[in-house]
Amino acid sequence: MSRVVLGVGASHTTLMNTKWDEVDHLARAHEFRNALGGARQLVDASGADLAVVIGPNHFRGLWLDLMPTFTLGIGEVIGAGEHGTPSGPLPTDPDAARSLLDHVMADGFDPAFSTTLQVDHGITHAIQYVVPEGMPVVPVIVNSFAPPLPRVARCARLGAALGRAVAQLSGDRRVAVIASGGLSHQLPFPDWRRPDSDDDRFLVESWTNGRGNWAEYEPRRRGIVTAAPPVLREDFDQRVLSLLDDGRLDELTGDGIDLTALGGNGAAEMRNWVAMAAACGWAPGRTLTYSPMPEWLTGMAVAVIDRPFPPDEEPPP
Repeated sequence: MSRVVLGVGASHTTLMNTKWDEVDHLARAHEFRNALGGARQLVDASGADLAVVIGPNHFRGLWLDLMPTFTLGIGEVIGAGEHGTPSGPLPTDPDAARSLLDHVMADGFDPAFSTTLQVDHGITHAIQYVVPEGMPVVPVIVNSFAPPLPRVARCARLGAALGRAVAQLSGDRRVAVIASGGLSHQLPFPDWRRPDSDDDRFLVESWTNGRGNWAEYEPRRRGIVTAAPPVLREDFDQRVLSLLDDGRLDELTGDGIDLTALGGNGAAEMRNWVAMAAACGWAPGRTLTYSPMPEWLTGMAVAVIDRPFPPDEEPPP
């Protein structure tokens, strides 16, 4: 029977690619980068032959002209290639991807799907640093920046459905589930429904009209992002990692939990970690590193779930 053999949670940032020289003297920057390499070695050692990468979209593959809550790439997957991340066609397994889609739908979900999906660093950063070279990838995009956002509990149920769908794959597959994003950070992204400043209105315009020509917006957009002040919430980050280590990340699914209020708007990406942990049956994990990086605007972490529990037999209510 096919099964999930490893879970990984990994923060991402293109600033690691474009501004490494500015942090090369910092041990915590090296600790994070080395932990990404350690996670990649664990994926390789697990015998995984397929990676399901759960990550966000930063308005380069999906736009406000059509913004699904959940999207599976089931055919060609194309890296946007921004800021040193992988570009062009990426390794895929359409048969496995379509099987996962079929089983997730049979389990009560109706995600969008794409046979030609462009993904940005929300997916490709993990491919660049965590997925062994050549391993096929099934991307699962969770809307993290265009409210209204999915409830965290709904993301958990999606993750559990993915875990059950993996068990139905033919061919005794070994699958690594990788969550990309987080931890605490605050991007200068407005709520698209209520832009306040000229920069806000420019960003919303880029998110609305960027399909096919996002590079035209990128210089100003990049300047807005890199000029933002860092907002890290180390207490939130440590709490999240402690919950994952203890197999209790499902505590983030409570109705009273507001990830954005606790960790900044970038903490909305923790939905991906919750989905990954659910796909691993909420098994206990371990933190490989936590590196608070104000230079990258983000609390950076890498954690793994070495021994996922088998999926439950019945869908959650």
